[in-house]
Amino acid sequence: MAQTHDHADEHSGAHDHGHDHGGHGHSHAPKSFGKAFAIGTALNLGFVIIEAGYGIAAGSMALLADAGHNLSDVLGLLIAWGAATLGRRTPKGRYTYGFRSSSILAAFLNALLLLVAIVVIAVEAIRRFSEPAPVAGGTVMIVATVGIVINTATALLFMSGRKGDLNIKGAFLHMAADAAVSAGVVVAGFFIVKTGLSWIDPVTSLVIVAVIAIGTWGLLRDSVNMSLQAAPPGIDPLEIGSFLRAQDGVQEFHDLHVWPMSTTETALTVHLLMPSGYPGDTYTARVAAALKEKFGIDHATIQIETDPATPCELESDQTV
Repeated sequence: MAQTHDHADEHSGAHDHGHDHGGHGHSHAPKSFGKAFAIGTALNLGFVIIEAGYGIAAGSMALLADAGHNLSDVLGLLIAWGAATLGRRTPKGRYTYGFRSSSILAAFLNALLLLVAIVVIAVEAIRRFSEPAPVAGGTVMIVATVGIVINTATALLFMSGRKGDLNIKGAFLHMAADAAVSAGVVVAGFFIVKTGLSWIDPVTSLVIVAVIAIGTWGLLRDSVNMSLQAAPPGIDPLEIGSFLRAQDGVQEFHDLHVWPMSTTETALTVHLLMPSGYPGDTYTARVAAALKEKFGIDHATIQIETDPATPCELESDQTV
């Protein structure tokens, strides 16, 4: 199968890279959440300092555990913010895709950061069972209530972007989970005041660990899959293959690859065998636009091959 670059002079533009001049509906830059990151980071950093101070004063492991978790979220917000900023930079030099994939790395680092927080909190909570300490339940309730307000407000800043960006989704889920965790700490403080049972505090800390672990697993799984260039959730390569095979003039296709360029953008490459000849730039532009509309493919590279008798080195599914 004669590859497109073998026919470059004869069939100009057979390679549709999905840029504006190629007719591809390339998505615009994702919405900036710089202001949301700045506000969220400032609010949470201030609260971490307050919560840790009162946690030490009240002798509450639950407050200290929540403060440690919130600190990890501050660092996570900074990482996500940095990645979102880098992702908007234009391609340059060796970085031909720019720094879009930094958002995937940020999501992965956030997951690892949360795992570290889980271990630290769990170890200290278990130690408290053997070395119980008095806890000021009233102080715990007041400080945790402030945490509910701050974490809920921060989560709302990222609500609009949570469905289209794993990086933003991570920030949103962390803040929403923190609000729920703070609510749990309030409940723990109430029961401590009513019963005087100090073991309620470390038990609450372990519940916090469980909540964090559940959210972290999903973030870790998705970020690892993206790092391995797996097709994004909701995009089925088999369905894309059926769509391509059904296009006019396409006898077969091969070397189909779909992968995330970032937490918001998806790329695709494919070879189409069209024995009737190269159909022109308008055809590839139309297919790229259809891939964008139907599957959310932001950057499609379509290579046309016209001679079934000429083998393509990448035709085998086992060859990448």
